[in-house]
Amino acid sequence: MATVREIYELMDQKAPFRYQAGFDNAGFLVGRGDRAVTKVLVALDITPEVIGEAVEKDCQLIVAHHPVIWGQIGQVTDETSTGRKLLALIENNIAAICAHTNLDAAEGGVNSELARLVGLEDPVPLEVEGEDETGRAYGIGRVGLLSGGSLSLGDFARHVKNVLNLDGVRVMDAGVPVRKVAVGGGACGSMLPLVKAQGCDTFLTSDLKHDLYLEAGNLGINLLDAGHYSTETVVCPVVKGWLEAAFPGLEVEIAAHQGEVFTYF
Repeated sequence: MATVREIYELMDQKAPFRYQAGFDNAGFLVGRGDRAVTKVLVALDITPEVIGEAVEKDCQLIVAHHPVIWGQIGQVTDETSTGRKLLALIENNIAAICAHTNLDAAEGGVNSELARLVGLEDPVPLEVEGEDETGRAYGIGRVGLLSGGSLSLGDFARHVKNVLNLDGVRVMDAGVPVRKVAVGGGACGSMLPLVKAQGCDTFLTSDLKHDLYLEAGNLGINLLDAGHYSTETVVCPVVKGWLEAAFPGLEVEIAAHQGEVFTYF
């Protein structure tokens, strides 16, 4: 049987919390470290629906990507959405571990998995932030050549749509074939200058603003917005696999009550 603290230590081994950005609040955020854990729910966000699912399934821990506590919290009451979530976790004795930008940067994390799924060969960080104990670079985003050679933008967009199980992909066609691709799970549009500096012809990320489409077109870079949820939820099965391999007998489920925050009509 694992404890919350032991699961936190595993996550720290896989995606060291020291990798997190200065603005971030990743870590062991709610609960008691010595709490015994027999069942874990893995999710992208700790929403009321995810908490309700954890209660229903008798999970003692939620391991999520986005922090349940963000920014300055001056009170924990039922008068704020964050307060209500924290009260629900505490009252139901459910702990929370959140691995955010550290999981984005770690080898095997969000961006590594996104690069693997879209078919990039030997991807490297788009922005190197440091080296691990073995001297391997870590950082946000990934860059690599498309496996199997160049594709048209249309074919690549359809491939992304299929592997990420999307209803649609927003695309800006710069008129160049897809060969050297950068990916950034979540909102990485600000990294467009790095994408250009790396010599990429295509950038897959999310949450893109109008001016970034114009700028990408001026730079001759294809741009694809595949949605924040869809470009990051790819890491949930990875985390599930880490936990199951490290703690045989631990029940781990990916939250069913989650998904993209918008729909298409």
